Amino acid sequence: MIDKILLEKLKSNFKEAFWFIKTNKVRTFLTALGIIFGVASVITMLAIGNGAEKEILAQLELVGVNNIVVTPIPDEGEKEAKGEDENNKEETKKFSKGLDILDAQSIKTYIPSVKSVSPEIILDTYVINNGRQNSVKLIGVSPNFLEVSNIQIEKGANFNAYQIENALPVCIIGKKIEKKLFTGESALGKHIKVKDVWLQVIGVIEEKLISDKAQENLGIRDLNQDVYIPIKTFLVRYRDRKIIMDKASPEIGGDFFVISGGGQSGPKDKIPRGNYHQIDKLTVQVSNSSELKATAEVLSKMLKRRHNDVLDFEIEIPIQLLKQQQKTKQIFNIVLSIIAGISLLIGGIGIMNIMLASVLERTKEIGIIRAIGATEEDVILQFLSESILISVGGGIIGILLGVIGAYIIEIVSGIETVLSLNSILLSFIIAVLVGLIFGIFPAKSAANKRPIEALRSE
Repeated sequence: MIDKILLEKLKSNFKEAFWFIKTNKVRTFLTALGIIFGVASVITMLAIGNGAEKEILAQLELVGVNNIVVTPIPDEGEKEAKGEDENNKEETKKFSKGLDILDAQSIKTYIPSVKSVSPEIILDTYVINNGRQNSVKLIGVSPNFLEVSNIQIEKGANFNAYQIENALPVCIIGKKIEKKLFTGESALGKHIKVKDVWLQVIGVIEEKLISDKAQENLGIRDLNQDVYIPIKTFLVRYRDRKIIMDKASPEIGGDFFVISGGGQSGPKDKIPRGNYHQIDKLTVQVSNSSELKATAEVLSKMLKRRHNDVLDFEIEIPIQLLKQQQKTKQIFNIVLSIIAGISLLIGGIGIMNIMLASVLERTKEIGIIRAIGATEEDVILQFLSESILISVGGGIIGILLGVIGAYIIEIVSGIETVLSLNSILLSFIIAVLVGLIFGIFPAKSAANKRPIEALRSE
């Protein structure tokens, strides 16, 4: 019975509050602007934060949790390293063999914390099929490349031991390559001509979404547009920088080597004289993430010793870069969330101000309803109903603006945004609480007015 009476009171108060808000549309809208923009800001900021977190996790999946990446510095071996004698004037030229397959084998053999090593050789070239030519990156890889790089094969299979050992002309292609060259059909078992070598497609990798930012920040290629072959096939049938057939001729210029084009006939490749490294990237997977830093230090000392103290390589731990990015983005999101929270606070103050003004305007009305039997609780409920309705209405409009704003930011700036039901509910609940909290003081102020004084006021 008591609950039924309370429900009737609430229903009556909200009807009265709705009528008052409808009567003062402009003032109500201006009052709700702070809530509207505050809710919209919270939703947008959380969407940006969720998008950044998703991007970090996606990048982490691409680079691997326990991976160390070694990349060569192509021109370092051609520089002169200064050696000091008693007069500090003598200059000596140090020789480095460059980053090669033997380095990869030694790392795997002599560093106990290393789980796997994956060397890569990269060639910018073209692929031809049915008269269509497309630019691709040809990547010579080891058998464990897919595992180290967290790449799954969608159809087909990985290279087997026989294909690797005999340097067979087989390849695994990215999903985009299949779509471009074999529209509407499977590429498995088909042949493509990469530069001057025909390769049989034995597998297609699962498509991965890689943002331009990830490619730029972490040096990640668009794996969907690559053609992968066994590293031995690459060295035998395409090029091996350790095999120099002829030095630069006058017509070519002194800054290049002419090297073998592989076992098949075709034009010889010209590469910069400084690029003497056999491989272009070396991914070292560590067994335990806690050993990443120590392994990187040992790896650096080992390679430096093997390269005759020439620092012609650089070592990066992608997960550390990602963690730093994540920390920076978290700080940025916290700052933006605080700004959004301030907008909600201002909205709450606006509601309190307008409700106090409403109390002053309706002093006689308060006196009349108190004189005919309304209690302090009834007056408090009436004014709280108005402030809550204003905040609820502002919250709903703010949600719509926040969702639209998140999509606009993604389209215009290219920043990925991820909307979640939790963030929308959170912002809406906060908006209602703001209306409730900031409406209490004006409601109590109205309820505390004495009926006789209220009736006498002009």
